[in-house]
Amino acid sequence: MKVDFHLHSSFSDGTFTPEEIAAQAAKIGMRHYIVTDHDNVDARSRGIELAVEPGDGMDQFHLLGLGIDPENAALKSFLRSILDGRKARNVKMLANFARIGIEIPESEIIAYAHGEVLARPHFARYLMDKGVCASVSEAFDKFLMKTSPRETRCFEERYQPSASDAINAVHEAGGIAVMAHPRYWNFAWKEIGVDYAEVERRLPPLIEQGLDGLECLYAANTPEMNVEFSRMADRLKLLKSAGSDFHGVNKPHIKLGMEVSESFIAPLLERLDQKVES
Repeated sequence: MKVDFHLHSSFSDGTFTPEEIAAQAAKIGMRHYIVTDHDNVDARSRGIELAVEPGDGMDQFHLLGLGIDPENAALKSFLRSILDGRKARNVKMLANFARIGIEIPESEIIAYAHGEVLARPHFARYLMDKGVCASVSEAFDKFLMKTSPRETRCFEERYQPSASDAINAVHEAGGIAVMAHPRYWNFAWKEIGVDYAEVERRLPPLIEQGLDGLECLYAANTPEMNVEFSRMADRLKLLKSAGSDFHGVNKPHIKLGMEVSESFIAPLLERLDQKVES
């Protein structure tokens, strides 16, 4: 069966509207999916993706909130603080581009977000459209990554809440807290391979803070990663999730939907059903 519990709409850095995603999901026969836009619930979906503090020695931790109430007041307050951090980051990035001789009028770059959350993919598309870069990937590599060359790097860190606060916000909104793409927790693993023992060592403290699940099946995973993360989730009694990280034409190599067995996804579906019923 096809499911997808990690995908993005035009309300963050995807290119499909929620309606277009629904139509595409119906076309491929996918019954179970949740839109998980970055740091906002403007699509009125029951999902969200939050960037949180990764922990000492780690680089990136994204938390999925599945089955949330998008109208929850506590969650909306939490998201306002994150949005303020995003705005402050964008101001710094515009100044960085000006410093290296690339003037980006604020009114022009904001228009690329179509009234939604302004994010790095919008900067990348702007740079491509203006002929500064030949592609979105080139814009990221040259300007928008922590690892971009020092002389052209315009990347800025932004405010990230603690994992504990993010998990609590998801729970306050009635949701299930799932770690997204654990393969990216440490950037060095891209070159040397995932240190599964390190992942398993670091997960129990997060479980104590309320982490409910692990995104075991992910479109960019190798088959080995899918197996190892699934076994790890079973050992730690975490719910198992599956997500593509679909972004539409912003990431054309990623297709909507993940093929899973019913036995694999049944516990997560049961918990989501309980959230809806409650």
